[in-house]
Amino acid sequence: MQDSSFAKRSFKRVVLALCGAGSFWHLGIRNRLSVSGREHLGDLPDTNVLFVANHQTWFLDVIAMYHGLTRSRASLFAGVRAPLHISFIAAQETMERRGLLPRFFAAGGAVCVRRTWRDGEKAISRAVDTGDLSAIDRALKEGWVFTFPQGTTQPGAPGRRGTAHLICANRPTVVPVVLAGFRETFDKSGLKIRQAGSALSVRFKQPLEFDPAAGIDRVLSRVMEAIEQPHVECSTQAG
Repeated sequence: MQDSSFAKRSFKRVVLALCGAGSFWHLGIRNRLSVSGREHLGDLPDTNVLFVANHQTWFLDVIAMYHGLTRSRASLFAGVRAPLHISFIAAQETMERRGLLPRFFAAGGAVCVRRTWRDGEKAISRAVDTGDLSAIDRALKEGWVFTFPQGTTQPGAPGRRGTAHLICANRPTVVPVVLAGFRETFDKSGLKIRQAGSALSVRFKQPLEFDPAAGIDRVLSRVMEAIEQPHVECSTQAG
Protein backbone atom coordinates (compact mmCIF):
# COMPACT_ATOMS: atom_id res chain seq x y z
CA MET A 1 0.00 0.00 0.00
CA GLN A 2 2.80 2.40 0.89
CA ASP A 3 4.64 1.48 -2.32
CA SER A 4 1.48 2.24 -4.32
CA SER A 5 1.06 5.62 -2.62
CA PHE A 6 4.72 6.49 -3.23
CA ALA A 7 4.45 5.52 -6.89
CA LYS A 8 1.30 7.62 -7.28
CA ARG A 9 2.91 10.67 -5.70
CA SER A 10 6.07 10.21 -7.74
CA PHE A 11 4.09 10.03 -10.98
CA LYS A 12 2.10 13.12 -10.00
CA ARG A 13 5.36 14.99 -9.36
CA VAL A 14 6.61 14.04 -12.82
CA VAL A 15 3.36 15.24 -14.41
CA LEU A 16 3.49 18.55 -12.55
CA ALA A 17 7.17 19.04 -13.35
CA LEU A 18 6.56 18.52 -17.07
CA CYS A 19 3.46 20.75 -17.09
CA GLY A 20 5.30 23.48 -15.20
CA ALA A 21 8.34 23.39 -17.45
CA GLY A 22 6.27 23.09 -20.63
CA SER A 23 4.04 26.05 -19.74
CA PHE A 24 6.97 28.32 -18.88
CA TRP A 25 7.30 29.18 -22.59
CA HIS A 26 3.68 30.45 -22.59
CA LEU A 27 3.72 32.15 -19.19
CA GLY A 28 7.26 33.32 -18.64
CA ILE A 29 8.83 33.91 -22.06
CA ARG A 30 6.22 34.69 -24.73
CA ASN A 31 3.99 36.41 -22.16
CA ARG A 32 4.42 37.84 -18.66
CA LEU A 33 2.62 36.23 -15.73
CA SER A 34 2.42 38.20 -12.50
CA VAL A 35 1.01 36.84 -9.24
CA SER A 36 -0.37 38.88 -6.36
CA GLY A 37 -1.96 38.06 -3.02
CA ARG A 38 0.44 35.27 -2.10
CA GLU A 39 0.42 36.65 1.45
CA HIS A 40 -3.02 35.08 1.82
CA LEU A 41 -1.57 31.58 1.32
CA GLY A 42 0.80 31.44 4.28
CA ASP A 43 -1.71 30.63 7.02
CA LEU A 44 -3.92 28.23 5.11
CA PRO A 45 -4.57 24.83 6.72
CA ASP A 46 -3.13 21.73 5.06
CA THR A 47 -6.57 20.33 4.22
CA ASN A 48 -10.12 21.44 3.39
CA VAL A 49 -9.15 24.48 1.34
CA LEU A 50 -11.19 25.35 -1.76
CA PHE A 51 -9.78 27.77 -4.34
CA VAL A 52 -12.60 29.27 -6.44
CA ALA A 53 -11.61 31.01 -9.68
CA ASN A 54 -13.08 32.51 -12.83
CA HIS A 55 -12.53 30.31 -15.87
CA GLN A 56 -10.79 31.43 -19.06
CA THR A 57 -9.12 28.38 -20.65
CA TRP A 58 -9.54 24.65 -20.29
CA PHE A 59 -6.05 23.81 -19.02
CA LEU A 60 -3.80 26.82 -18.57
CA ASP A 61 -5.85 28.33 -15.72
CA VAL A 62 -4.93 25.46 -13.42
CA ILE A 63 -1.29 25.45 -14.50
CA ALA A 64 -1.01 29.20 -13.92
CA MET A 65 -2.41 28.76 -10.41
CA TYR A 66 0.23 26.11 -9.71
CA HIS A 67 2.86 28.64 -10.81
CA GLY A 68 1.28 31.20 -8.51
CA LEU A 69 1.54 28.94 -5.48
CA THR A 70 5.32 28.79 -5.81
CA ARG A 71 6.44 32.28 -6.91
CA SER A 72 5.19 35.74 -7.86
CA ARG A 73 5.95 35.00 -11.53
CA ALA A 74 6.17 32.01 -13.84
CA SER A 75 8.95 29.59 -12.95
CA LEU A 76 10.57 26.83 -14.95
CA PHE A 77 10.52 24.70 -11.79
CA ALA A 78 6.96 25.46 -10.62
CA GLY A 79 5.89 21.83 -10.99
CA VAL A 80 8.84 20.64 -8.93
CA ARG A 81 8.07 23.05 -6.09
CA ALA A 82 4.27 22.85 -6.12
CA PRO A 83 2.55 21.04 -3.24
CA LEU A 84 1.34 17.54 -4.05
CA HIS A 85 -1.82 17.74 -1.95
CA ILE A 86 -3.68 19.76 -4.59
CA SER A 87 -6.48 18.54 -6.84
CA PHE A 88 -8.62 20.35 -9.39
CA ILE A 89 -12.20 19.71 -10.45
CA ALA A 90 -12.57 19.18 -14.20
CA ALA A 91 -15.33 18.15 -16.57
CA GLN A 92 -14.92 14.48 -17.40
CA GLU A 93 -15.72 14.95 -21.07
CA THR A 94 -13.10 17.70 -21.42
CA MET A 95 -10.34 15.55 -19.97
CA GLU A 96 -11.31 12.38 -21.84
CA ARG A 97 -12.27 13.66 -25.30
CA ARG A 98 -9.50 16.14 -26.05
CA GLY A 99 -6.68 13.70 -26.72
CA LEU A 100 -3.79 12.19 -24.81
CA LEU A 101 -2.37 15.45 -23.43
CA PRO A 102 -5.44 16.27 -21.30
CA ARG A 103 -5.50 12.70 -19.98
CA PHE A 104 -1.86 13.03 -19.00
CA PHE A 105 -2.56 16.39 -17.35
CA ALA A 106 -5.49 14.83 -15.47
CA ALA A 107 -3.01 12.52 -13.76
CA GLY A 108 -1.61 15.62 -12.10
CA GLY A 109 -4.58 15.73 -9.76
CA ALA A 110 -7.89 15.99 -11.62
CA VAL A 111 -11.14 15.09 -9.91
CA CYS A 112 -13.23 14.41 -13.00
CA VAL A 113 -16.97 15.03 -12.70
CA ARG A 114 -19.88 14.81 -15.10
CA ARG A 115 -21.53 18.19 -15.61
CA THR A 116 -25.27 18.07 -15.00
CA TRP A 117 -26.18 20.78 -17.53
CA ARG A 118 -23.86 20.17 -20.48
CA ASP A 119 -22.07 17.33 -22.24
CA GLY A 120 -19.51 18.77 -24.63
CA GLU A 121 -21.43 21.33 -26.69
CA LYS A 122 -24.82 19.75 -26.00
CA ALA A 123 -27.18 21.12 -23.34
CA ILE A 124 -28.56 18.35 -21.11
CA SER A 125 -30.16 17.80 -17.74
CA ARG A 126 -29.11 14.89 -15.53
CA ALA A 127 -28.90 14.10 -11.86
CA VAL A 128 -25.78 14.78 -9.81
CA ASP A 129 -23.54 11.73 -9.56
CA THR A 130 -23.06 10.93 -5.86
CA GLY A 131 -19.76 9.30 -6.72
CA ASP A 132 -18.52 12.66 -8.02
CA LEU A 133 -19.53 14.34 -4.77
CA SER A 134 -17.71 11.70 -2.73
CA ALA A 135 -14.55 12.16 -4.80
CA ILE A 136 -14.59 15.92 -4.20
CA ASP A 137 -15.24 15.47 -0.48
CA ARG A 138 -12.30 13.07 -0.29
CA ALA A 139 -10.03 15.49 -2.15
CA LEU A 140 -10.88 18.25 0.32
CA LYS A 141 -10.17 15.98 3.28
CA GLU A 142 -6.77 15.19 1.78
CA GLY A 143 -5.69 18.70 0.79
CA TRP A 144 -6.51 21.69 -1.41
CA VAL A 145 -8.92 21.77 -4.35
CA PHE A 146 -9.18 24.18 -7.30
CA THR A 147 -12.63 24.70 -8.79
CA PHE A 148 -14.28 26.98 -11.34
CA PRO A 149 -17.86 27.81 -10.29
CA GLN A 150 -18.91 28.82 -13.82
CA GLY A 151 -18.10 25.34 -15.10
CA THR A 152 -17.32 26.72 -18.56
CA THR A 153 -14.92 29.18 -20.21
CA GLN A 154 -17.78 31.12 -21.80
CA PRO A 155 -17.53 34.83 -20.81
CA GLY A 156 -20.26 35.98 -18.45
CA ALA A 157 -21.49 32.48 -17.61
CA PRO A 158 -23.37 32.30 -14.31
CA GLY A 159 -22.04 30.46 -11.29
CA ARG A 160 -23.33 26.96 -10.67
CA ARG A 161 -25.09 26.16 -7.41
CA GLY A 162 -23.01 23.01 -6.98
CA THR A 163 -20.10 25.10 -5.74
CA ALA A 164 -22.28 26.66 -3.04
CA HIS A 165 -23.58 23.23 -1.99
CA LEU A 166 -19.98 22.04 -1.78
CA ILE A 167 -19.08 24.96 0.49
CA CYS A 168 -22.10 24.51 2.75
CA ALA A 169 -21.54 20.77 3.07
CA ASN A 170 -17.78 20.81 3.75
CA ARG A 171 -17.22 24.27 5.32
CA PRO A 172 -13.80 24.65 3.66
CA THR A 173 -11.54 27.67 3.77
CA VAL A 174 -12.57 29.43 0.55
CA VAL A 175 -9.88 31.37 -1.34
CA PRO A 176 -11.09 33.46 -4.31
CA VAL A 177 -8.75 33.67 -7.33
CA VAL A 178 -9.08 36.15 -10.18
CA LEU A 179 -7.41 35.30 -13.50
CA ALA A 180 -6.94 37.94 -16.18
CA GLY A 181 -5.56 38.08 -19.70
CA PHE A 182 -5.72 34.39 -20.58
CA ARG A 183 -8.83 34.47 -22.75
CA GLU A 184 -7.43 37.21 -24.99
CA THR A 185 -3.97 35.65 -25.23
CA PHE A 186 -4.73 31.95 -25.81
CA ASP A 187 -7.24 29.78 -27.60
CA LYS A 188 -9.95 28.06 -25.57
CA SER A 189 -7.68 25.17 -24.63
CA GLY A 190 -4.88 27.44 -23.44
CA LEU A 191 -2.36 25.47 -25.50
CA LYS A 192 -2.06 27.85 -28.48
CA ILE A 193 -1.00 31.49 -28.28
CA ARG A 194 -3.18 34.01 -30.11
CA GLN A 195 -0.98 36.99 -29.30
CA ALA A 196 2.40 37.23 -27.59
CA GLY A 197 3.73 39.86 -25.20
CA SER A 198 0.59 39.93 -23.08
CA ALA A 199 0.34 40.68 -19.38
CA LEU A 200 -1.31 37.78 -17.53
CA SER A 201 -2.24 37.79 -13.87
CA VAL A 202 -3.26 35.49 -11.05
CA ARG A 203 -4.60 37.22 -7.95
CA PHE A 204 -5.19 35.30 -4.73
CA LYS A 205 -7.64 37.14 -2.49
CA GLN A 206 -8.31 37.02 1.23
CA PRO A 207 -10.29 33.91 2.24
CA LEU A 208 -14.04 34.40 2.47
CA GLU A 209 -15.99 33.92 5.68
CA PHE A 210 -19.56 32.67 5.51
CA ASP A 211 -22.39 32.84 7.99
CA PRO A 212 -23.29 29.21 8.78
CA ALA A 213 -26.93 30.18 8.31
CA ALA A 214 -26.37 31.70 4.86
CA GLY A 215 -28.38 30.05 2.12
CA ILE A 216 -27.11 28.52 -1.10
CA ASP A 217 -27.97 31.56 -3.19
CA ARG A 218 -26.18 33.97 -0.83
CA VAL A 219 -23.07 31.79 -0.72
CA LEU A 220 -22.95 31.55 -4.53
CA SER A 221 -23.51 35.28 -4.88
CA ARG A 222 -20.57 36.09 -2.60
CA VAL A 223 -18.31 33.66 -4.43
CA MET A 224 -19.15 35.13 -7.83
CA GLU A 225 -18.67 38.69 -6.57
CA ALA A 226 -15.24 37.72 -5.22
CA ILE A 227 -14.00 36.24 -8.50
CA GLU A 228 -15.44 38.91 -10.78
CA GLN A 229 -12.86 40.14 -13.28
CA PRO A 230 -11.70 43.77 -13.44
CA HIS A 231 -14.15 45.97 -15.30
CA VAL A 232 -11.57 46.97 -17.88
CA GLU A 233 -11.09 43.34 -18.95
CA CYS A 234 -14.84 42.76 -19.18
CA SER A 235 -15.14 45.80 -21.41
CA THR A 236 -12.38 44.49 -23.66
CA GLN A 237 -14.10 41.12 -23.98
CA ALA A 238 -17.43 42.72 -24.78
CA GLY A 239 -15.83 44.53 -27.70
